[in-house]
Amino acid sequence: MKEKMEKTEITFEKPVIPIETPLRDPFIGELAKKIRKNNRIPQPLYTQFSVKRGLRNADGTGVLVGLTEIGNVHGYIVKDAEKVPVQGRLSYRGVEVKDLVTGCVEEKRHGFEETAYLLLFGELPDKAQLDKFNEILGKKRALPDGFTENMILKAPSTNIMNKLARSVLACYSYDKNPEDRSLRNILSQCISLISRFATMAAYGYQAKAHYHNDKSLFLHLPNPKLSTAENLLRMIRPDKEYTEIEADLLDLCLVLHAEHGGGNNSSFTTHVVSSSDTDVYSAIAAAIGSLKGLKHGGANIRVIEMMDNIQKNVKNHDSEGEIVDYLTKIVKRQAFDKTGLIYGVGHAVYTLSDPRAVILKKYAAKLAKEKGIEEEFNMYTTVERLAPEVFGNVKKSDKVISANVDFYSGFVYRTLGIPTELYTPIFAISRIAGWSAHIVEEMLCGGRIIRPAYKSVVEPRKYVPLGKR
Repeated sequence: MKEKMEKTEITFEKPVIPIETPLRDPFIGELAKKIRKNNRIPQPLYTQFSVKRGLRNADGTGVLVGLTEIGNVHGYIVKDAEKVPVQGRLSYRGVEVKDLVTGCVEEKRHGFEETAYLLLFGELPDKAQLDKFNEILGKKRALPDGFTENMILKAPSTNIMNKLARSVLACYSYDKNPEDRSLRNILSQCISLISRFATMAAYGYQAKAHYHNDKSLFLHLPNPKLSTAENLLRMIRPDKEYTEIEADLLDLCLVLHAEHGGGNNSSFTTHVVSSSDTDVYSAIAAAIGSLKGLKHGGANIRVIEMMDNIQKNVKNHDSEGEIVDYLTKIVKRQAFDKTGLIYGVGHAVYTLSDPRAVILKKYAAKLAKEKGIEEEFNMYTTVERLAPEVFGNVKKSDKVISANVDFYSGFVYRTLGIPTELYTPIFAISRIAGWSAHIVEEMLCGGRIIRPAYKSVVEPRKYVPLGKR
C-alpha cells in the first residue's frame, strides 16, 4: 500500500556554496616549513620520560584509564608478566555478542534495536519492553520540520561523516532543553539520535549524490514500523526495494559494530568530552569526528581498495606464491599505497581472532555463494590466511595478528550494493548505541574531568623585543 505523504523525488534549487581556495602565498609555504622545524620532539625523550604514546604500554597493551560495564574486548591474557594470545571474545553488558547474534538469527528477527536497549539500560528487554522501545524509535526516525531542507540540503558535503556531525550539532537548535543534564533528558536525547542517525546519514548521502554527482534526489520518509537496517536500505535506494537477506545481513553488521569497550578512540572521545560536562550533541559530534579518521572507521574502505589492487596486479588468483609476493611488496612499501599496511589485518587488542570478523566471515560466505562471487570471496580468505605470515617474515616480528572486522565488512557492504561513501556512516549508525551508553556511564560514574599530563620539553627562552628580532 502506498504510504501517505511519501516523498519519492524532489528537486531543490542547487545551493550556491562559495568554496574557499587554499592560500597559495609563498609566505604560507615558509610558515609551514617553520612549523615543521619547530615541532620535532626527539624520539628518545618519549622513552626517557616513560611516555605511553597512544596510551599504549611498551608491550602493546592499553594503559588503564577507566572502568566500564558496557563492553568487554578480550584478546589476550597476561601470564607471568607476558602477553599471551587467545581467541578473541566480545561481550555487551556481559552478554557474548556471538550469543546475541545467534539468538536473533534463530528467532528470525533483527537485533540492533535489542542491542541498543541492552547497551543503554544494562539488561536484555522482554518482548513488551522491546516492542515499546521499537515504537519509540519508530516515532523518532523522521527529522524535525524544516531540518532536511535547512540543515542537510542547503550545505551538502562530499563527506557524509562531515554532514552527519553537522546534523547532530544542528539537533541542538531543535531541542527545547539541549542543556538539561538530567538523566531522563540525556536518555531522551540519546534515543532520538539512535533513531535518527540512519535518516540523517541517508539524506546526507542523497544530497551529496544530487548536488555533487548530478544524480536525482530521492528523499524517502522513514517507515516507523521498520528496523534501522530496513529503513537505511529503503532510504538510500531510489525504488526503496531491498531483499530480506540484505536487511538481515546489514542488521548483523549493526549489531557487531554497536560497541567495542571504552578504550576505542571514538568511545574514549565520548568519555573525554562528556567529562567536561558538555551537552550530548557536542559529545556525539566529537565521536563522529574521531570515527571519521582513516585509522579508525575508514579502514574497511581501504580494505576494498587494497583487495581491488591485489586482484588487478596478481595475474593468477589461484597462485598463493604470487599473492605472497605481492603482499610482501605491500608490506615493504613497494605496492598499493606504500604505507606498509595490510588493511583489515591486525588489531590493538585481538590476537588470534576478532570474534566480529569470525561471525561476519561466515555470513559473507553465504552471501558470496548466493551472489555468485565465490572466486572474489576466496581471494579474501586467501589473503586473510597468508597476510600474518608475510607480515611476520618481512617485519621479523612474532606478533600474533589476524583479520579484524573491517576485512569483511567492506566486502559485505559492496556486495549489498551500498555506496562506498556510506561505509563509515554505517559504522556510526551502529556505534551511536555504544557512544550513548558511554555518555551516560561517564555522567553517572565519572565525576572528574579527564586531564592527563603532558610534559613540556622545550628549553626556556627570553622574550626579544620586536625591533631586535
